Amino acid sequence: MLLRDIERFLRQTDMPWTKFGRLAAQDPRFVADLRNGRVPRGDTAARVERFMQTYLTGAGENRHAV
Repeated sequence: MLLRDIERFLRQTDMPWTKFGRLAAQDPRFVADLRNGRVPRGDTAARVERFMQTYLTGAGENRHAV
């Protein structure tokens, strides 16, 4: 489940949910909307999953530092 993976990612990285939304989905309310029942389109979900994987493997850490 995407939201569960995002919540785990946020705990692992200590990233604020609004920053995650901006970086992964270009929407700072993305996580809040998911928590309230939003169902993302397939391409959005795939982009978010790619972002998390890239970030966790280290390739995205320096590039996405804010």
